[in-house]
Amino acid sequence: MQTVLQTLESAISPVPIRTWDTLDAFGQAQLRRSLIHPDRVAWVSPSTIEELSAIVACAHRNQWQILPCGRASKLHWGGVIDSVALVVSTEKLDRLIEHAEGDLTVTAEAGISFAELQSIVRKAGQFCAIDPRVSDRATLGGVIATGDSGSLRHRYNSIRDMLLGITFVRSDGEIVKAGGRVVKNVAGYDLMKLFTGSYGTLGILAQATLRVYPIPAVSRSIILSGDSSALEQATETLLGSALTPVSVDLVSETLGFSKSLGLLVRFQSIAESVDQQIARSTELGKALNLEILEPADSDLWQRLTNQINSSVQSDSIVCKIGVKPSEAISVLNQISTLLPTAEILIHAGSGIGHLSIQEARSTQLLEARSICEATGGYLSVLQASIAFKQQLEVWGYSGTALYLMQRIKSQFDPQNLLSPHRFVGGI
Repeated sequence: MQTVLQTLESAISPVPIRTWDTLDAFGQAQLRRSLIHPDRVAWVSPSTIEELSAIVACAHRNQWQILPCGRASKLHWGGVIDSVALVVSTEKLDRLIEHAEGDLTVTAEAGISFAELQSIVRKAGQFCAIDPRVSDRATLGGVIATGDSGSLRHRYNSIRDMLLGITFVRSDGEIVKAGGRVVKNVAGYDLMKLFTGSYGTLGILAQATLRVYPIPAVSRSIILSGDSSALEQATETLLGSALTPVSVDLVSETLGFSKSLGLLVRFQSIAESVDQQIARSTELGKALNLEILEPADSDLWQRLTNQINSSVQSDSIVCKIGVKPSEAISVLNQISTLLPTAEILIHAGSGIGHLSIQEARSTQLLEARSICEATGGYLSVLQASIAFKQQLEVWGYSGTALYLMQRIKSQFDPQNLLSPHRFVGGI
């Protein structure tokens, strides 16, 4: 450690270097949840892309492994990391570069908090159509690196579909740009899709350009709940109809929005359109003898956000799940029977979802994974104690693309310096 500190000080002055004893309580807690040896790292927070480049180049010369992060809100997601020499935080790379209101794009440095970015574009009557977890602390780079989209993906698709351009630092310290700042951009390779959800294993994001959208005039929501078969029919009818919801989420009873399995549907548009769509959804619910609630829209989604965030910020086990949309209700019911206290949400249109539980055995999660895999899906453990993660393969990936992912990793980071063993297959 002393050698690392001396080399860093001579190579990257005047960037401050923090050791374990000088980190705040949150930083120490997140490192304990991420690393087997959390007290053996140096923490650096460059203020410019050039400083970031110099730090990574120094690490490359000395063969130091790096754990990149923003403000560390999701630093503990993914595989267990034995040890790294450096944690490189982009928290000081937090400037707005450009908000092109007429082009509906925004460019900012990776360390800007997502909540702040949302506040900036909202002043122009626009919004970023992403609803990540812990958005007040999550950074733009961290949201992209973990692919952390939410319920709005039903209407607006995933982060990779909104990402127009990136600037990142390679494992050897070189600064690379891909894409651009306009929607109609076709130059270069589509590295944006590779970097989305790569957990810092391919490079360190320094800047990004996103699409933004006009804020809808009206937003209303409805909750349908009741018999599983009726709710399955309602979901199928809704998704196959001409209605245009922005969010369609299946939620377990444990989330507390209904007395049984529930379907949360949100519409956003002009008032006339929203009113008609709520009326048609209500008719559908009545025809299937489902219970119908229409809570205050903002209260409903803020409450859902708070519940999901509370699990991420606690010691709960948090998993990302994926199933065939047509099997979502069946899978939700099976997992609820296996894990009665689990809080489960599945985006009905994509089949991607979220599971959190206070306590569970690794064998129970493996059984839940088997339930998901039986429908062609998956279950990945994002968050758990290090001891728990060591009892199972965290990602549970059983597809055929692992060799290709390993080849890509070797092209971008041949010496395996970035986020070692954090991603699928020990990448």
